Amino acid sequence: MDLGRFPIFSILEDMLELPEEHEEKSRNTPSRAYMRDAKAMAATPADVIEHPNAYAFVVDMPGIKGDEIKVQVENENVLVVSGARQRENKETEGVKYVRMERRMGKFMRKFQLPDNADLENISAACNDGVLKVTVQKLPPPEPKKPKTIQVQVA
Repeated sequence: MDLGRFPIFSILEDMLELPEEHEEKSRNTPSRAYMRDAKAMAATPADVIEHPNAYAFVVDMPGIKGDEIKVQVENENVLVVSGARQRENKETEGVKYVRMERRMGKFMRKFQLPDNADLENISAACNDGVLKVTVQKLPPPEPKKPKTIQVQVA
């Protein structure tokens, strides 16, 4: 019986983070790292707001400190917000989780930036568990003035 066909086993493997080297992968099966990144992206909701002079990316990050969040620009026009939420490792005798609903682990979001985004003028601030990344817009290009050519009389 091939246990790899059942999705519950791959989910359990992801949760336990078992090493991949013993698994037999088919060509159509995405890697565990890809699936982890996809889950991290799906579990990180965001709002994108366009202002007259800037774009704002607003991401809820409850319980995450600003220094645990990484904001980068990749491939010249992709804004990447990433980090990780760690579980508290306070072990007290007789204390156990009854229910754990808050997502722990890696989070990530990628946003394709428009052509008029000023990649040199990006700011990020985290306040009350909400990250706001502001990307200023480049000014619109000046319209080209028609060039007048002097007609010579022969």
